[in-house]
Amino acid sequence: MAESTKVLIPETFQGGSSFDIAGQIGLIWELIKAPLIVPLLRVGVYVSLAMALMLFVERVYMGIVIVLVKMFWKKPEKRYNYEPIQEDLELGSSNFPVVLVQIPMFNEREVYKISIGAACGLSWPSDRLVIQVLDDSTDPTIKKMVEAECQRWASKGINIVYQIRESRGGYKAGALKEGLKRSYVKHCEYVAIMDADFRPEPDYLRRAIPFLVHNPEIALVQARWRFVNSDECLLTRMQEMSLDYHFTVEQEVGSATHAFFGFNGTAGVWRIAAINEAGGWKDRTTVEDMDLAVRAGLRGWKFLYLGDLQVKSELPSTFNAFRFQQHRWSCGPANLFRKMVWEIAMNKKVTLWKKFYVIYSFFFVRKIIAHMVTFFFYCVVLPLTILVPEVHVPIWGAVYIPSIITILNSVGTPRSVHLLFYWILFENVMSLHRTKATLIGLFEAGRANEWVVTEKLGDTVKKAADAAKNKPAPKFFKKPKFKFGNRLHMLELGFGLFLFFCGCYDYVHGKNNYFVYLFLQTITFLICGFGYVGTIIPSS
Repeated sequence: MAESTKVLIPETFQGGSSFDIAGQIGLIWELIKAPLIVPLLRVGVYVSLAMALMLFVERVYMGIVIVLVKMFWKKPEKRYNYEPIQEDLELGSSNFPVVLVQIPMFNEREVYKISIGAACGLSWPSDRLVIQVLDDSTDPTIKKMVEAECQRWASKGINIVYQIRESRGGYKAGALKEGLKRSYVKHCEYVAIMDADFRPEPDYLRRAIPFLVHNPEIALVQARWRFVNSDECLLTRMQEMSLDYHFTVEQEVGSATHAFFGFNGTAGVWRIAAINEAGGWKDRTTVEDMDLAVRAGLRGWKFLYLGDLQVKSELPSTFNAFRFQQHRWSCGPANLFRKMVWEIAMNKKVTLWKKFYVIYSFFFVRKIIAHMVTFFFYCVVLPLTILVPEVHVPIWGAVYIPSIITILNSVGTPRSVHLLFYWILFENVMSLHRTKATLIGLFEAGRANEWVVTEKLGDTVKKAADAAKNKPAPKFFKKPKFKFGNRLHMLELGFGLFLFFCGCYDYVHGKNNYFVYLFLQTITFLICGFGYVGTIIPSS
């Protein structure tokens, strides 16, 4: 038996004083590379190139359409019936429809006054407006503060209601659904939804509601988000670049070509009859807004996006808050796609072209492929081809296509074009989390329905800076308290080391000079891994 063992196992695998672990690993690598690694990596390259082409075609298509829309499409006031609502001398304000404004909240200590104040400042007859603060806060102190603010406005004659629930069942969807059940809502025709950090201008309803009043086929009017803290740090500038493309191109194209797009969850006005016809709010995913929009769209309702109607809001400025938000925004659509793809395909009320648009363009390419190709191609497959030179990636796939996609993505925020290169590197880091979240949603794994409310800082950072300026300099410097371990992100650090190794190997043995990109991407992964991105809030 011992003799047969010596025949099967190479001598270098047998023990001895000269046993070389690195040599053994190298030998194993050479044994499995040709029959296993090379074919698998080639498949990975082909799949990645196919996904990159799909995303490229989608971006070019939307780029062409948005140019045509801006040059030749009529403005919404010309495409739809539109007439401002005016007070009648005889009827008074009775020709104004009754509008409900819902403000869902959860422990919003820093921003609750801003959102409530903005809602109460809307220019709409007070007897035709109901403001509903849906407070799911678990902190008793914050609950009292929010309730006191509502009472303060009520004492000024504002029709504002403070609403709480016994449990947070269904999270935001549950709160909105519960709010619509109240008896005083039955006479409301439309509902405007504003998250706790959103602050609409006084004329918001006067500009949005006429489209719903004069066009009975329209279910939703969506406004554009504007960000009050986009200049707070580099993290918020990166987010602004991504979201501006979403609003400038994706929402505009969907509205102009199919009268369909995903509801952004806030800064929109819904026809309550459309919500009820679509089945109401559902909490089966973490994107209750998109869920409702797809169901209403499948019933033939139209949506209108108004790019010039803008609502101020706040971007998450801490890296942890941003990561949690991106998990929810990536996992939810993938999970919804899993649950609705067959229902969309079998729908009889919309055209075949619209079904193709929703399934392929809206869901598959933008919500799934866009995340996966960024991560798998540029953070996994491309670095691995450096270690396996037998597998070649054509330059059009490695350089030209991503460059064109990036340039097309930059049209939304011209003022940040000088940050474009770092935006690419940062988006590659975030694609790791988005891909992970997308897979969790597709396979409905453990965190598929995880809901973590995005932390909002309001004026906390500004107040702290002002306080520091006005405070006399202390005799002894006191370091801010924070736990360094809480800022470490092991996934980013692990991928940073992997890319660093591939970069070193390419520098020594490679011919394509990918090491320049790999070292820069390594630095970005490590910066994020050590938590040195976004606003750092010391613990007290």
